[in-house]
Amino acid sequence: METILLDVSPAIASVIGVVCLILGLVAGGVAVYFYNKHRMQKNKSNAVKIIEDAYAEAKTIKKEALLESKESAQELKDKVEKEVAERRQEVVKIEERLNQREEYIEKKELSVDKRSEQLEEEKKQLNSVREDLEKQRQEVEDLKEKSVAEIEKIAKMTRQEATDKLVESMKAQAHKDASVIIKQIEDEARENGEKLARNIVGQAIQRCATETASEMTVSVVSLPTDEMKGRIIGREGRNIRAIEAATGVELIVDDTPETITISCFDPIRREVARLSLEKLISDGRIHPTRIEEIVEKMQREVDKAIKQAGDEAINEVGIFNMHNELIKTLGRLKYRTSYGQNVLKHSIEVSIIAGLIAAEMDANVKVAKRGGLLHDIGKALDHELEGSHVQIGVDLAKKYGENEEVIHCIEAHHFNVEFKTIEAVIVQVADAISSSRPGARRDSFENYIKRLQQLEEIANGFKGVDKSFAVQAGREIRIIVKPEEISDSDAMFMAKDIATKIENEMQYPGQIKVNVIRESRYVETAK
Repeated sequence: METILLDVSPAIASVIGVVCLILGLVAGGVAVYFYNKHRMQKNKSNAVKIIEDAYAEAKTIKKEALLESKESAQELKDKVEKEVAERRQEVVKIEERLNQREEYIEKKELSVDKRSEQLEEEKKQLNSVREDLEKQRQEVEDLKEKSVAEIEKIAKMTRQEATDKLVESMKAQAHKDASVIIKQIEDEARENGEKLARNIVGQAIQRCATETASEMTVSVVSLPTDEMKGRIIGREGRNIRAIEAATGVELIVDDTPETITISCFDPIRREVARLSLEKLISDGRIHPTRIEEIVEKMQREVDKAIKQAGDEAINEVGIFNMHNELIKTLGRLKYRTSYGQNVLKHSIEVSIIAGLIAAEMDANVKVAKRGGLLHDIGKALDHELEGSHVQIGVDLAKKYGENEEVIHCIEAHHFNVEFKTIEAVIVQVADAISSSRPGARRDSFENYIKRLQQLEEIANGFKGVDKSFAVQAGREIRIIVKPEEISDSDAMFMAKDIATKIENEMQYPGQIKVNVIRESRYVETAK
């Protein structure tokens, strides 16, 4: 029995162990189940709490939003009500203005209607007066026609014939009266004009006292001894060739004792050569290198003298605000001559005379003086540029910004264009006065003879001329015409034609008087 129990106990023990294990597993599973269930219940309660909190927060937010929306709505409502009130006030004001405007328009309409009635009444009155005038005019026309018919019957002449005769008589009388008046006006104008012109010109010349200087196209340099000629020529002529090459002039070494002649058409180059020779002679060192140094130095001195001469010229005549290049070009005229007359001094004299005449005639003094000073500025460059000195001067003045009136004075002083201003005429007159001063200009004897011959040739070229004589040093040409071929009126036109041809074909200082003489002689012998 005990043995059986001992044998059964391990099996039971194992079964019990298995049962216990199963029970343990079951108990563990139950425990896990209840733990998970408890955990799920706890999580569920947390979720419910979160939902409840969210719901509460949402209710709070909703409540706040409702409050804000109510406040915004109230503010918007207040704003709209305020705007509506303002608009109502504006509408009221507009209605008041419209009512006032309507009242004004009604009053105006009443006034217009009243005025229309008055105008209508006046129109009726005017129509009545017009009808009366028309009746009276018709009666006058009828009386006039009857009167004219009776006058034509008595005079035995139609109305047109009487009108033509009366017009011819009046024209003849008017022509005669006009001729007398014109003659009187011409005589008075000639007498007064000549007297006034003489006074103005005389005062201008009297108040303008300038030096008259004549220069030639050659310069003479004095030498201390004739031995200096050899030093200037140098060995095999190298020194004289160096001087001529550096200055662009021609040195004439002849038998004249103690002198060397410098010849050049350009007065500035001639002046540079003269100063350079004088400097070399006083220095004593004469060789090609020294010659080049001296010539460059003298060129700078001459340029400085040119600028100084231009400044002195504008200061002398009282002109300012002129371009520096124009002043330099003006200074170059110091070394330029025309018919032996220094062009810079001539320009200064013309400027002064033009200013004095312009002051007497109430013209623009500044324009006249400026035009007179610049009228011959083209002569400073006429040997370097193509064209006449007038065109060169006009181009220079335009380039450096001169006034159009001043440019016209330059352009018209040789009658190249028609005068447009009184200042241009004054500059031309001042130019003629300056150039015709006694001794101001000098012509060679050959040029003088040629000018006289040309004057007589021009006069003799006209049909009907018998003889012609150039008198008063070429300032007057006297022409004797054939009376059987030339009438008095023809002689007058001939004088004008000859004067025009002389102006177009000749160059001369001052003025030339054309005097045409027509004389008839009848000779009989008493027996």
